[in-house]
Amino acid sequence: MRSMPADTPVSDPLAQRPSLRLTHATAMVVGTIIGASIFVQPSEITREMPSVSGVVAAWIGAGLLTIAGALVSAELASAFPETGGVYVFLKEAYSPMVGFLWGWAMLWSMHSGIIAAIAVVFARYLAVFVPLGEMGMRVAAVGLIVALSAVNIAGVRYGGRVQNLFTAAKLAAILALVAAGLMWSAGPAATSAASGSVSIRGLILAVAAGLFAYGGWHMVTYTAGETVDAARTIPRALLAGTIIVTVCYAGLNAIYLRVLPLDAVRASTHVAADAAQALFGAGGAKLIAGLVLISTFGAANGIILVGPRVYYSMARDGLLFDWLGAVHPVTRTPHVALIAQAVIASALAATNTYGTLFARVVYTEWIFFAAMAWGLIRLRRRRTYQPTYRVPAYPLVPALFIAASLVIVGTQVAASPAGSAVGLGLVLLGLPVYFLWSRHARHRLS
Repeated sequence: MRSMPADTPVSDPLAQRPSLRLTHATAMVVGTIIGASIFVQPSEITREMPSVSGVVAAWIGAGLLTIAGALVSAELASAFPETGGVYVFLKEAYSPMVGFLWGWAMLWSMHSGIIAAIAVVFARYLAVFVPLGEMGMRVAAVGLIVALSAVNIAGVRYGGRVQNLFTAAKLAAILALVAAGLMWSAGPAATSAASGSVSIRGLILAVAAGLFAYGGWHMVTYTAGETVDAARTIPRALLAGTIIVTVCYAGLNAIYLRVLPLDAVRASTHVAADAAQALFGAGGAKLIAGLVLISTFGAANGIILVGPRVYYSMARDGLLFDWLGAVHPVTRTPHVALIAQAVIASALAATNTYGTLFARVVYTEWIFFAAMAWGLIRLRRRRTYQPTYRVPAYPLVPALFIAASLVIVGTQVAASPAGSAVGLGLVLLGLPVYFLWSRHARHRLS
């Protein structure tokens, strides 16, 4: 391990060949957000909402809060257009220790866990087309992680092209489903739904459930070092991507509620498949399985691409082993960090269920999101802070986002105290590791 002063000018090998443009960056935002949750999460929202209007309000609230988070990230990315994203933001706003804790939680729980969870969902839906036992699904999940990691080691352009292709296919499939729903001869589906008053608690829980489906919006900031004109491109991609996703989610949920009674949506464990079966008959389940395969493949690729950029940046700052900061001499990718991420994510996919993986991710991630937004407020007080883009309606937007993040954390703690303790424990375990690491680095320099 090594250490260097924070103000030491160091060229960034990943930034020598910036190749990600606005189209790639926007596709990354859309592709990483739209994974599998939108095809199952609507049922979680309808369980808290007694009416169609309440469901719509919850999705609108979740979309607006996601856009608020994207606006916060956009300003920070314009001020610090460096490889590492949220890690860099937290390091600059607070200290290297806080940035380290984010990267530590990413590697062992948050980011690797998201990759593993998506790979598990991919394998489950692959089993619709190919007979797979339990062991076969675990092998398929690991195989997806290894294959996409290899694609991204080959070069950021290859990973970007895969992202563009599968994001386009995903959006086309969603638009086709929405179009079919609009042409469907509507029955008494929505009008037969039960109605009732919306409680504040129910609305908060519903919005929280909706926010889970919007996860991943911040990940494009990790690739700033490889993005052309990052200070302008990343804010634009964040805004365009979150708006596209919000429109897609609104369209899908409108079709769910048009085709199925609210009570059926509430009771369903696979609402998209039920809606497709109502639209297309018995073959609808396979159509949705194919859409989920496309969606999870694209989401996994984008998430695999961006994560190692954080570990790479931390290694170059002396907060992780030097070898995690290695850059391939030909492809100019952080190949060692990609391999390390693939090993950890594969181990998680082979040994954990989707529910376990997802619960650990949500709680820890939103603690840091609240810290990121508060960090923006702290940075605004510094004369040296000079972003090229500024959040509108400041400080209302970051304040609302902080409040929403804390509500998400509180909701998760109340719903799963044991799982939340595991997630928090993994984060806090990083503290002694950081202090031991820092002490070792000081001894090396003395």
